[in-house]
Amino acid sequence: MLRSWDHGVEEALQKLEHLQLLRSLRPIYLQNGPTQEAQNPVDDEFHVFDEMQPWDRSSVEVHIPEPTFQKWLHDIPSSGDEEGTHKFRKLLLFSGNDYLGLSSHPTIGKAASKAALEHGMGPRGSALICGYTNYHRRLESCIADLKKKEDCLLCPTGFAANMALMVALGNVGSLLAAGKTPLTNEKIAIFSDALNHASIIDGIRLAERQKSVEIFIYRHCDMTHLNALLSSCTMRKKVVVTDSLFSMDGDFAPMIELVKLRKEHGFLLVIDDAHGTFVCGKNGGGVAEQYNCERDVDICVGTLSKAAGCHGGFIACSKRWKQLIQSRGRSFIFSTATPIPIAAAAHAALIVARKETWRRREIWNRVQDFRALTGIPINSPIISLIVGSEEKALQASQSLLKSGFHVTAIRPPTVPPNSCRLRVTLSATHTRDDIERFTAALSLCVNFQEIGIHGSNGGYARL
Repeated sequence: MLRSWDHGVEEALQKLEHLQLLRSLRPIYLQNGPTQEAQNPVDDEFHVFDEMQPWDRSSVEVHIPEPTFQKWLHDIPSSGDEEGTHKFRKLLLFSGNDYLGLSSHPTIGKAASKAALEHGMGPRGSALICGYTNYHRRLESCIADLKKKEDCLLCPTGFAANMALMVALGNVGSLLAAGKTPLTNEKIAIFSDALNHASIIDGIRLAERQKSVEIFIYRHCDMTHLNALLSSCTMRKKVVVTDSLFSMDGDFAPMIELVKLRKEHGFLLVIDDAHGTFVCGKNGGGVAEQYNCERDVDICVGTLSKAAGCHGGFIACSKRWKQLIQSRGRSFIFSTATPIPIAAAAHAALIVARKETWRRREIWNRVQDFRALTGIPINSPIISLIVGSEEKALQASQSLLKSGFHVTAIRPPTVPPNSCRLRVTLSATHTRDDIERFTAALSLCVNFQEIGIHGSNGGYARL
């Protein structure tokens, strides 16, 4: 079944070539930048450290103006332009996505500043016109190596990456159809987890407008339901797409069960590893590496704006899939390329994340600390604490704010009514003392025993 996908993509590419619609990336090599022979710079160019440094704390310590603090405390909208204020509140951040604390790493900042001084910001245009450089190509190669994939396509954001991929999937159905509108058996069947990220949902909706895909939503992480949907589907080309680590609930997709179903039904397996990349796996390769199933994941989407501490998105895949996506993925084609300093910084972040293994060790130590101190059976650095109504969520957030902790209340439309929550995130640059002080403050506004009753592995996220 999976071979039919390879043949289908190849056939779609041939049709695009016949129509002269096949797009190519041609990197511009920048003067004074890394040469083609130096695609893998010597390690001495990247300073790494074997323990936390003073600057790491700036990734979890934030300051906000006193007027903004007071407005937040009373849930009053703030414009954010309290210029001229001289009084600030220091808060400890427990709501960001900088899981490894790399946003403040000097080696990454130096890589960005060096590229900016040598080449300016760039990027002159979209990647397919003149915005694609050797910096971008080097970053793509490193991500492909990290994800154990043949190639990689950089996108402006992780959101754009999912949009581009879903639209390209829809194009396979259109390109291979005998007529103008694909027949039912010529369409692509996309099976999506009910709690997938908004970028996947929006990408699927856009693909659906092409009338070349059929959408099937399976209950969150419910493999019995997914198996039933797959078994009753008569379409030949099937895709299953899921977040690997769910951003709002903190639970993992059942990767082992997905791999078993993939072998049985022959579908294309796509994961969005935005929150798992650099955090999970011995080498930071993500959730697939953690579950030892990298070869069973066909396409891996991710972002460089979370654990990498930078910006941008990527799609790690085969060379033929890359060629198809860069030829038909509208959010990639019509977006300006990533600025050169950002690409340089992201490449440095890959080097640092791989070598500073203590960061992965420390973030998982903080997960264990939180679990031990609260009794809440969490299994990732994303902790979803359901409190119910908007009023309760706001009261809990404001209580933590008074204690010096930055945690926002997540309310509709981000989550369903009466499932408002505190979304707590842990970082490698939090200390054991931070967790102790935070959980003490948290215990004053959240009943740990009630939260614990809801169960682990994201069970409470489905209430």
